[in-house]
Amino acid sequence: MTVGRFYPTKREAGLPGQGHPVMSEKGKESKSQYGIVNFERRRSPRFSVDLPIEYSRVDSSRKNNGHTGNASGGGLMLFLGEPMEVGAGLRIKVFFSSEPKLDSIEVQAQVVWTEIPFGKEKDHRCGVRFTDIASEDLTKLKNFLDGLSTIRPPFRIPSSSQQDFKP
Repeated sequence: MTVGRFYPTKREAGLPGQGHPVMSEKGKESKSQYGIVNFERRRSPRFSVDLPIEYSRVDSSRKNNGHTGNASGGGLMLFLGEPMEVGAGLRIKVFFSSEPKLDSIEVQAQVVWTEIPFGKEKDHRCGVRFTDIASEDLTKLKNFLDGLSTIRPPFRIPSSSQQDFKP
């Protein structure tokens, strides 16, 4: 007895990978379906945020500048002025505004993916996963990111003329 049918394998569809079972609500076989589903594998939500960074390779003391493309509690997407190899270790200092001052955190991270340079500045984009971050710095980062996800009404102080105005 056939329990289910498999999607055509990605190879059959011209793509690498495996097939997935297809079942109708009544447990009967259903038609094969084609498509690719991209499930989010991140453990932490990410936020599009452009923050300045200072970084160096773990085996070098030369410091370079770059910036983030997004951030989460587990890693960063970076724009760097030089190519990185997957597996490279980095020391990164991220700067951000934490009312009423400029704050920073320091992390060690590992490059987990890279892309070819793009844009007119030829930035090299890569993703890094934190390998070492102090609990205090992780708390600072999470508080900063939580502040980005909280919708707050604008803070306004009425002027004295607005307080006296009555329609």
